[in-house]
Amino acid sequence: MNRFWVEEIWRMGLLAGVALVLSGLFGNFFSWLLLVSLLYLAWHIHNLAKLGRWIEKRLSGESPQSSGIWEEIFIQLHRFRQRNRRRHKRLVSRLSRFQEASQALPNAIVVLNNEGSIEWCNSATTRLLGIHTTHDLGQRILNLIRNPALVNYMLRAEFEEPLTLLSPIDDSRTLSIRVVAYGTDQRLLIARDITHMQRLEEMRRDFVANVSHEMRTPLTVISGYLELFAEADNRDSDEFDDVVVRMSEQASRLQSIIGDLLLLSRLESEKKYTASHEAVNVAQLLKMLLEEARSLSGYKNQQISLECDDELFITGNDQELRSAFSNLVFNAVNYTPAGGEISLSWCRDDEGAHFAVRDTGIGIPTQHIDRLTERFYRVDVGRSRHSGGTGLGLAIVKHVLQRHRAHLHIESQVGQGSVFRCDFPPEQIVTVTEKVS
Repeated sequence: MNRFWVEEIWRMGLLAGVALVLSGLFGNFFSWLLLVSLLYLAWHIHNLAKLGRWIEKRLSGESPQSSGIWEEIFIQLHRFRQRNRRRHKRLVSRLSRFQEASQALPNAIVVLNNEGSIEWCNSATTRLLGIHTTHDLGQRILNLIRNPALVNYMLRAEFEEPLTLLSPIDDSRTLSIRVVAYGTDQRLLIARDITHMQRLEEMRRDFVANVSHEMRTPLTVISGYLELFAEADNRDSDEFDDVVVRMSEQASRLQSIIGDLLLLSRLESEKKYTASHEAVNVAQLLKMLLEEARSLSGYKNQQISLECDDELFITGNDQELRSAFSNLVFNAVNYTPAGGEISLSWCRDDEGAHFAVRDTGIGIPTQHIDRLTERFYRVDVGRSRHSGGTGLGLAIVKHVLQRHRAHLHIESQVGQGSVFRCDFPPEQIVTVTEKVS
């Protein structure tokens, strides 16, 4: 028990003693006890009034003076006020440092409330989005930036992927918009200027396309002469034959790489979905790929099967889909050992249409799966070169699927095999009642 409570108990005892003394002098103990109790109550009410006035001033100024338990209450409230002031100063200091750091960032940062209104933004917001840092506060961002793509992006609230759009105040700038949800219905909008990166990417694509196109003609000439050497009757030695065969193989491989690079450059340059809206007979396409895969398998004696829905068609580009599906099927053949199993399936469910390639091949370590669709990325360079791959197949698959609003899903375990699945949305599906052979 602290000294304040001891003091209060002594006060109560003193008042009871006064009542007892007065009752001894004048009689009627309970009347005197009621009187001192009322005086004690009045003292508490007086201190409550002091506390009320202090609270009205938001605990500012000096704390009221008293004794006993009220002294302890005022001391504790004073300490609480001091701690709260120190905490407030720290928060203000941190907020100030955050705002200073945010102001120094080249990216536009906008804090939005649950209604999409602007609570705070940095100076880069004016330069990139045309939003003023003072008089636009409290305005709904969709009222200030009337871009249909941004409106749809914010209303759908699917922020896994960033949104790319032109700056509302400068058409020469390209922005990448990302929204991060935090707190209670709060959102942080970040706009990054990617104009320079986009121009570099366009230069890279143009360079690859131009170089690939220019290499095609001399490589065709070299391949033609190699064919003449291979067919000539006046060859001097078997060693010369081996050299010509190896040169022809490498020339063919280089032609394949150039062809894939040109296809990939075309797919990347055509950003919007421009594929044909005609129905593609996927079942017929897969049956042809099945025969080609069995022919490619050759001596491996692999068990390759196909299960498909003959009445399930999708809209798209037949040649692009053939390129994507053949890359997945032929990869399975190349990376599945002799006697292994490869199964192809084409089916639909409530989520859309699905083409899957399952194999019992060598499998892929988990750390490599996310990077498989990068151009020229190889899990095992030696094995990939031995198999004759270009390192561009899965990059082509990714871009073809993006143009058909589809996604590539990969599952794999080392030594167990892999599953490559192409998921097409329901709006791509065309159901045909009669089978088309």
